[in-house]
Amino acid sequence: MANAPKFADVKVGDEIPKLVLPPISRHQLALYCGGSGDHNPIHVDIDFAKKFGFKDVFAHGMLSMAFLGRVVTGWVPQKQVRGLGTRFTSITWVGDVITVSGKVTGKREANGEKVVDLEVRCTNQNGQDTLQGHATVALV
Repeated sequence: MANAPKFADVKVGDEIPKLVLPPISRHQLALYCGGSGDHNPIHVDIDFAKKFGFKDVFAHGMLSMAFLGRVVTGWVPQKQVRGLGTRFTSITWVGDVITVSGKVTGKREANGEKVVDLEVRCTNQNGQDTLQGHATVALV
């Protein structure tokens, strides 16, 4: 991670560095099951997923939310994150290539700190948002 930006240098509308991830794989989903403790078969068992009308298994929502955390902490150290929230808007399928991006939507002072508000999102290779969210970070 590069040095965190300075509050005075950040402008509303600025984009933070994007994160382009490799295609979502079945192996990644199996590893996430073990790491997270979320063993819902909808994420790893294609027969189970098809039984419920899905074309294939798909990524855990919290895995996708972690991608948003990664793009924010790629811009500033984790200790400067003051908030992160998301709304799930579409399924992230096996094979999807996710681009995680963010842009500055506001600058303000809160609780004695200079903070920047961000709009963050995960977007698949077809341009469809799979997650939309917001983050707040403290800058000096």
